[in-house]
Amino acid sequence: MPRGYLDKLHEHIQTAMGWTNSHLHHFRIGEQLYGDPQLMQENFEEMGYRDSTRTKLSDVLPESGKRFRFKYEYDFGDSWEHEVLFEGVGWAERKKRYPLCLEGARACPPEDVGGVWGYQDFVDAITDPGHEQHPEFREWIGRRRFDPEAFSPARATRRMRQGLPAWREWL
Repeated sequence: MPRGYLDKLHEHIQTAMGWTNSHLHHFRIGEQLYGDPQLMQENFEEMGYRDSTRTKLSDVLPESGKRFRFKYEYDFGDSWEHEVLFEGVGWAERKKRYPLCLEGARACPPEDVGGVWGYQDFVDAITDPGHEQHPEFREWIGRRRFDPEAFSPARATRRMRQGLPAWREWL
């Protein structure tokens, strides 16, 4: 998918979060929903979606270049809702590779953790060896260490540059 499309932004969010793109997603810009017609087939027309695979960011961002907010939701069961803030267009710096994560805070929640409430339960259990669900969550995340306060812009940047596997080929 070419750069500059809403679905490319979806892929960057997925990889920055460390998620696997295994659930549905959409964007809400104003009152308009944008989604992938291949994935949202049942509800695409009924819900009045526009095609996020053919919608350029430049088509939805204000021409004025002023700050602009819109929503991205992933996994309609867990309902991970993100507020995307467009802060303006800057010049690409020579000899820098993009995309580039500049900053962030706290660890990204694991996939399928149960949304905001499930994530808090997960953090409580994983950080307390005496918690009754600690062994279950330790087994679930495997050997990897999980620090809810940790965040690495460099790691998020590496994941965004690596991108998602060629998931459309599986459809």
